[in-house]
Amino acid sequence: MKRQHSLSCNLLPALLATVLVLASAPFATADDSTPAAPPASEGLVYVIPVQGMIERGLLYAFRRGLDEARANGADAIVLDMDTPGGKLDTAEQMVLLLLDSSIPTYTFVHPRAISAGAIIAFATDAIYMTPTGLIGDAMPIMMSPLPTGGAQAVPEDLKEKVMSPTLALMRSAAQAKGHDPALGEAMIRPEAGYSISNRVICPEGHLLTLTATEAVEPLREGGKPLLAAGLADNLTDMLATIGHAESRVVTVEITTAEKIARVIEGFPFSGILLALGLLGLYIEFKVPGFGFPGIGGMCCLALWFWGHHIAGLSSILELLMFTVGAILLLTEIFLLPGFGAAGIAGVVMMLAAVLMSMVELPPVVPVDLPALTFPTLMRRRSVINLGFAMTLLLGAMLILARYLPKTAIFGRLMLTAANTRAAGYTVEAAPATLIGRRGRAVTALRPAGIGDFDGERLSVVTHGTFVDQGSPIVVAEVEGNRIIVDAVTPPA
Repeated sequence: MKRQHSLSCNLLPALLATVLVLASAPFATADDSTPAAPPASEGLVYVIPVQGMIERGLLYAFRRGLDEARANGADAIVLDMDTPGGKLDTAEQMVLLLLDSSIPTYTFVHPRAISAGAIIAFATDAIYMTPTGLIGDAMPIMMSPLPTGGAQAVPEDLKEKVMSPTLALMRSAAQAKGHDPALGEAMIRPEAGYSISNRVICPEGHLLTLTATEAVEPLREGGKPLLAAGLADNLTDMLATIGHAESRVVTVEITTAEKIARVIEGFPFSGILLALGLLGLYIEFKVPGFGFPGIGGMCCLALWFWGHHIAGLSSILELLMFTVGAILLLTEIFLLPGFGAAGIAGVVMMLAAVLMSMVELPPVVPVDLPALTFPTLMRRRSVINLGFAMTLLLGAMLILARYLPKTAIFGRLMLTAANTRAAGYTVEAAPATLIGRRGRAVTALRPAGIGDFDGERLSVVTHGTFVDQGSPIVVAEVEGNRIIVDAVTPPA
């Protein structure tokens, strides 16, 4: 009875998680109401701040802003940029989103677009800068996995492997938006240098970083500017320059839910929550009681899936996969003998749901399944989080297995005393006269069950064979209170 009750208790947090996921669509813009399509004379401009470090927490709001701008028929998208750089993989995602946008895109640099910020700026149709702005210095570096490790130079044997895709990303952005690819290469590779005719803009051996004055300087008299389309003191002036002085401006903001999700899905909190959730389920299976470990575990998993859903990583599909996998595993444990197809399928579905919830999949439907190769799915971040969670879980399980039986709480939950003869406990042995008695199986013997012998119902067990319900049986042996029977084979 306890297990049935516990199972029902454990399903409640799963249903709660489903409600959280379905209700967690973030309200993202400064204008809380969904803007209607503006009159043609007014226009609509979406401003997406790209400020501070470029990381996944920024990517969620960035993608959402592009989606809202497209859905509401925006006339322009402006990246309000002030960044020292950040993660290259996040910058790559943002570049691809910009290149896929059919709405004109602009970058307003005030005052910095350094490193990954420069690469993102190259993916917009036009760049404007404040008079004190800077753009450039986009050479990739490595960050230590330790919080205090800081930046590190890329090892020589890996340098070209890192540089090549970064250069390709910069070239593709520059070529698509009409910027000079050689200018971008000089920002990434020190040995590239950059010259116009006989004038050296950046000597070889130095990374290119342009001031605002240099960026707007014409390549030749009356010609196209070097990089930036113009200067503006502030965002209002910049909007007036591009013809949107009277347009309605909607500024995308990072919501509180996205800030929380940024913590939940990041290292190490993602691994800790996942480990706590699985540990709660493990304790629930090992210890009888009211079901608090199971409820706590399911709540941790619900919070974990909610955070990854808000982060734009998981969807209702992953939550349903995990729930179905858990149901299959519980069915195998409590209803089916042995550990077979249902248990294996449940474990596989749960692990697949966890992995899918940590991997950034293309935000399109249907998903391009051939593109989801094994190296793509098993990204470094996902492996680190999952490995960290499994290490914590294994360590906690070993500690609990050793010390939990010695605690007072465990003593109140489990019967640890043995009913020995010395303590006065005895068991009445079955009479030997039962040997040879014939009866029938009241229940299926798998291999234990109930047998009926002339109206007397007794607990019996076979030698290991299964006997169908209603089949004739005969008592073969009696060992203490244990009655062993065999199936009676009908005469030929």
